[in-house]
Amino acid sequence: MTKRIHFIGICGVAMSALAAAFHKEGWEVSGSDVGFFPPISDYLKDNNISFYPGWHPEKMVESGDPDIVVVGNVASSTNAEFIFARKNNLNYKSYPEVIAQYVVQNNSAVCAGTYGKTSSAALLTLILEKAGINPSYMFGGLSLNLPVSAKINSTENKNGWSVLEGDEYKTARWDSRPKFKLYSPTHLLLTSVSWDHADLYPTEETYLQAFRDLVGMIPAKGLIVACIDDLKIKNVLTNNINGAKVVTYGKDPSADYSYLQAAQTSVGISFVIKHNDTEFNINTPVLGEHMAENICGVFAIAKEMNVDEKLILDTITEFKGIKRRLEKRSEGKITIFDDLGHSPAKAAATLKTLRAIYPTNKITAIFEPNTGNRKSQSAPSYANAFKDADEVIIPLLTKIKTDAKDIDPPFDGQKLAEIISQTHKNASFIPDDQKLIEYIKNNTKKEDVVVFLGSHGFRGMIEELVKGN
Repeated sequence: MTKRIHFIGICGVAMSALAAAFHKEGWEVSGSDVGFFPPISDYLKDNNISFYPGWHPEKMVESGDPDIVVVGNVASSTNAEFIFARKNNLNYKSYPEVIAQYVVQNNSAVCAGTYGKTSSAALLTLILEKAGINPSYMFGGLSLNLPVSAKINSTENKNGWSVLEGDEYKTARWDSRPKFKLYSPTHLLLTSVSWDHADLYPTEETYLQAFRDLVGMIPAKGLIVACIDDLKIKNVLTNNINGAKVVTYGKDPSADYSYLQAAQTSVGISFVIKHNDTEFNINTPVLGEHMAENICGVFAIAKEMNVDEKLILDTITEFKGIKRRLEKRSEGKITIFDDLGHSPAKAAATLKTLRAIYPTNKITAIFEPNTGNRKSQSAPSYANAFKDADEVIIPLLTKIKTDAKDIDPPFDGQKLAEIISQTHKNASFIPDDQKLIEYIKNNTKKEDVVVFLGSHGFRGMIEELVKGN
């Protein structure tokens, strides 16, 4: 009998990828969410996933009770489908729990860090695929090289490899453990540690402790590959309590794998990786010096896993990156980018890259933060975050569930624009999507750059601008 699985909140990138993986394994898959926009809606259609808008328990069970109900973080305790699942004793799980059960193998390579983890996990997966290792995997982005973002290897003994993006955000609304704690890591690629998700980690120390705990999970026979350019990483590495091997990478010439001579153009980056006395020339079509750092880390962990050097280098050359990671959507009258920079730090990194590529062009940023960066604790992190943009526009912010008892309710778009205006002379709030599009059309000229920064879909605004460009 065909097994059934239903996803509450299927529009999350990781949720949709996991849904496609179960569909490929022969499961009957369905999903629900509040809004469906490209690229996720296209991804679901391309993978023949059944989905519907809104929360409708009767649709969830119209073919019988699902064997598993995967509950995304979008679903609060008042979500109609979640209430139904609990009331009727359906087998509901968070998606990290499902990954732990169906994706994680005994050799578990986890890519973690504040940023860089999605691209790093995607590149490492691609390398291991080409090396014939055939890992199961999951990362929270749409790869421009791989057809899917998650794969399940149905084996009983689980003696193979898995590659996982290890997110530090909570497993579920009812489970505050970081997702990466469920993935039983034996190999860790640690890219960065910069305080984020202030709603879950109210102080920098609580954030650092989550990563210390992760480092402490790596077994004695395991491997930690860490970027030593990040001082906070040096701090969390002190919790390597099992004595796992530590390999370092970064710009620092003392690193085991260092990168140098990074050169950015509008079509990619070139740089050199130095290991011992050997230098490796790298040319790749992805954008941003931060990608040189990420690629250096993946090169290091793949080489430490004894993957052939030439295969690693050839795969890096082919690597096109991830959708919505500085993805150039259109180059016509203006150049339009789409990026997942949903926090001040990530937005700043993206804008720094764009300013290096377009030193004299006007850059307009349309920014929507994630939930954790709409709280008063995060306000200081906005200081000078948008210094590389000429103009910042806050759109209507996607509605998020809030607790009536919350003593620190999320601020709205107007308040966010005011916070950014404290260190940026040209920040505004345009809550009407159509007026925002018209404003962009009327206030940009040839060769200007427009970048959308945020984890939500911008309700089709990008597609409309691209269409008219």
